[in-house]
Amino acid sequence: MQVSVESTGNLERRVTLSLPAGDVDAQVGSRLREIAHTARIKGFRPGKVPTKVVEQRYGGQVRAEIVDGLLRQALDQAVRDNELRVAGMPQVKPGEDAAEGELKYVASVELVPEFGDLDMGKLQVVRHTAEVADADIERMLENLRQQRGSWSKVERAAKAGDLASIETTSTVDGVRMPAEGVEKASTVLGSSAIYPEVESAIAGMLPGEEKTLDITLPADWHVQQFAGKTVTSTFKLVEVAEQVLPEIDAAFIRSFGVRSGDVEQFKADIRSNLERELKGALMNRLRREVGEQLTEAYKDVELPPRLVENEARMLMANAAEQASRQGQQLTAGPEAFQDAARKRVLMALLVGEVARRNELRLEPERLNETMRLIASTYEQPEQVIALYRNDPQLMQGLQNRVMEEQVIDWIAERAQHTEQALSFQEAISP
Repeated sequence: MQVSVESTGNLERRVTLSLPAGDVDAQVGSRLREIAHTARIKGFRPGKVPTKVVEQRYGGQVRAEIVDGLLRQALDQAVRDNELRVAGMPQVKPGEDAAEGELKYVASVELVPEFGDLDMGKLQVVRHTAEVADADIERMLENLRQQRGSWSKVERAAKAGDLASIETTSTVDGVRMPAEGVEKASTVLGSSAIYPEVESAIAGMLPGEEKTLDITLPADWHVQQFAGKTVTSTFKLVEVAEQVLPEIDAAFIRSFGVRSGDVEQFKADIRSNLERELKGALMNRLRREVGEQLTEAYKDVELPPRLVENEARMLMANAAEQASRQGQQLTAGPEAFQDAARKRVLMALLVGEVARRNELRLEPERLNETMRLIASTYEQPEQVIALYRNDPQLMQGLQNRVMEEQVIDWIAERAQHTEQALSFQEAISP
């Protein structure tokens, strides 16, 4: 195979790969003959399938696999011989002007940029700290009680915390909404699920009472023709219910998987879960802090354009999926995600470069600890651990995450840093 490498930009190389078609045909023929010995095709005895039938059934797949293997080997060798530090996946396409009896391919390769001196000591990082307090455990207990709470109908005026069932009719520009009947809804007063003016109006009403309000809709109202306009709405309070919370007894505790039903064991489990959540939140804060410092310090570094473009398209796809789940449609194109994509690519390349230059290696103990922490959130942790160990793609993602956290910690330790104490609630807030 003939290989040539030429520069097409500061961070781009074109690798041309040429191989004799005869060599490929020979390897394809050899592989098809192997398949013919064991192939089971309806209508033929094993080992007696005609060569043409085997070629028709498997020829295309075998040829693609062999060509792909040869190209991969040649490209890897070219990268080593030319000491290229590749960023992202090479883009391989059939080449033009191939000579007779020759197969020609062209690979477009993007390179890791030169970062120059990587002095982590010039970064100024704020490292946040926090602890799980007893009050945080009590707050979580109260949240769990509310999650398991029930609603009991009452005959009194509605107040904050009550579940209010309402019926609504509205008029805007002379148009009645809905055209017929009423809109029915339920809301917990004080949850801010509906307009504040409506919540304030409902508070103090008795079941069966009605009120009429004029409400100005926001400019980004989902029904464009009514956006920014004043709506006259009539609300009828149909029913009021107050929440009844369960006692924290053995039955309540066992419902969360604590077989002993012991309240102290339950609190210990809650503390463990909150500490795990806190650890992840503090690492995310540190990742953002280090990321902002790094990307600002090296913002002028030229980045591989295709790598940035691919990242922008991935961010756009994620945003489109999220919008779709919310019943909306994303109108922005990939250009709207270029800045975010550039920062993500820059951060990833810098983390990789810091690890390479300082010969940082994945710590098996840290990997296993992270895997155990993830598994502990499931009912059968051992099955989750087995899933990771048996799924190379899942394990690779976990390894990448842990390696990044190692590098982030390594950078933070060498940066100029100050500590800032937060409460648990502050620390886990986005």
